[in-house]
Amino acid sequence: MENNTSLVVKSPNTKYTDEYIFSDYEYEETLVTKTGNEIVAKPYRKAICLRTGRKVGKVGVMLVGWGGNNGSTFTAAVLANRHQLSWTTKNGQMDSNWFGSITQASTVRLGIDEKGQDVFVPMSQLLPMVHPDDLFIDGWDISPLNLAESMVRAKVIDYDLQQKLRKEMAAMKPRPAIYDPDFIAANQADRATNLIRGTKQEQYLQLRADIKDFRDKKKLDKVIVLWTANTERFCEFRAGVHDTSENLERALRSNDSEISPSTIFALAAIDEGCTYINGSPQNTLVPGVVERAEKAGVFVAGDDFKSGQTKLKSVLVDFLVSAGLKPVSIVSYNHLGNNDGKNLSAPKQFRSKEITKSNVVDDMVESNGMLYKPGEKPDHVVVIKYVPYVGDSKRAMDEYTSEILLHGTNTIVVHNTCEDSLLAVPLILDLVVLADLFSRVHFRPDESQEWSRMHSVLSPLSYLLKAPLVPAGTPVVNALFKQRACIDNLLRACLGLPPQNHTQLEHKVPFLMSELQSGRMFSGAPPPKKQKISQANGDH
Repeated sequence: MENNTSLVVKSPNTKYTDEYIFSDYEYEETLVTKTGNEIVAKPYRKAICLRTGRKVGKVGVMLVGWGGNNGSTFTAAVLANRHQLSWTTKNGQMDSNWFGSITQASTVRLGIDEKGQDVFVPMSQLLPMVHPDDLFIDGWDISPLNLAESMVRAKVIDYDLQQKLRKEMAAMKPRPAIYDPDFIAANQADRATNLIRGTKQEQYLQLRADIKDFRDKKKLDKVIVLWTANTERFCEFRAGVHDTSENLERALRSNDSEISPSTIFALAAIDEGCTYINGSPQNTLVPGVVERAEKAGVFVAGDDFKSGQTKLKSVLVDFLVSAGLKPVSIVSYNHLGNNDGKNLSAPKQFRSKEITKSNVVDDMVESNGMLYKPGEKPDHVVVIKYVPYVGDSKRAMDEYTSEILLHGTNTIVVHNTCEDSLLAVPLILDLVVLADLFSRVHFRPDESQEWSRMHSVLSPLSYLLKAPLVPAGTPVVNALFKQRACIDNLLRACLGLPPQNHTQLEHKVPFLMSELQSGRMFSGAPPPKKQKISQANGDH
């Protein structure tokens, strides 16, 4: 299906108006109870109505760390694609693309055609999504360099493309940001000359003024604030400070030393009604921030972009455990030379990253009680080293050792080299595009009830984040294909379509094969009435 082809769902469960797509959806799950040695599974069904806003509006994104490698590369990518730029390298002419973005460069299985072949459509065609060309970009940075100078410093974009973008990006200058040397590495001090001064409360008020200024000047319908700045150390969680929205506000006013810059940005975004996404591993979204977002009806998501090594880990460990193999040792080594690596060379900042990388296998391990005893986990070690010469070219080496039949061992070794920012930037785009989309989706059980939004913690974005933040009491899912299936099936639910079905019974069951081959499956005839089990079994 071509990118300019429109998708229409023809179903009694789906209705289109100028403003909304309405769908009636039946959510199905299996409820399981255990009594002694008996396990009872009971199918569960719940009718849900969904409403998706069709009007996208004008969307702006404000990046914290706009002048960093990710921020400057994101801006360059948006402009290069918007202007459909081409440039020359030693390998010939290159054209702009959004490879690495699931919304712009991946497809979703829609169904089957008359021949029983799978039909795939771009994800962006399923529902109205903001187009990358239409995004407005602004942001903050502790460095005063304009975006053209930042792009040169990052050494990510090819030289010829830099030259084509230089004039437009030179006109973009980050707003002053917050610098607290207690939260990021001391080796960042030489950059920190573009700063918001004053108390934490005064900094918070300035950030709110910045967001309002951007929104008003560009006449935006929505602003999404995203942290892509340096990794902070974990804040020391304190009861009476971080635990409630009220305590957090009181601590902010009293200039409490454990209120991190990223938390100040989050509070400012929430209080301006803006979605806040934490793209680094620190514990920005403490309970008080989440409570504030819930009260305001604003979305938050985090933590830490899941771009390369961790994404592969969430695939491999899922494969090993689901295959009945037992990972017992997982060792991950990284070295990189960009500013992120420089900042992570400090122990406290590395610890933040280590935590998000280390917990990524927990749900997969816990899913198989035949392999692992309660509380048992693989040995899991993460090492990151700063090597300036390699720049943005991140080198990752992983060793997965598993126990196999009769306690033999199997070891898989992976060596991965990637341009770090060129993997991370498409994730920034997807986070913005999907956060905007999900903010336009509402639910209700029936027409007698009021419409409600998704939970303020946008856990469906977990596919894009290393340490997914989920609502309190909700299980964390790290397995990558489950996370992707969640996104695909949510989008299908908004259209009144059932979840993905890969059983392909029409190719395995004779009477379904006959219906497909004769065209009856596509004739629009009503499905046959359901038979009682006793009749189907010939029990009269």
